[in-house]
Amino acid sequence: MSDKAFGLHDVVEMKKPHPCGENRWKVIRLGADIRIKCMGCDHSVLMPRREFTKKLKKVLERYAENE
Repeated sequence: MSDKAFGLHDVVEMKKPHPCGENRWKVIRLGADIRIKCMGCDHSVLMPRREFTKKLKKVLERYAENE
């Protein structure tokens, strides 16, 4: 699995931080569009998958279903 492979509920780091100062985002919707939620202020952003994969820096935490 590559560094940029992501799934639902993973915590990711984007190339640019959110204006609130946080750079940790949780993936809350997958599909043609990706919705991510800021871990600092809970603001959510919807963007096309292509744009998201371009702006993604790395996956910080992977979600484990059995937890």
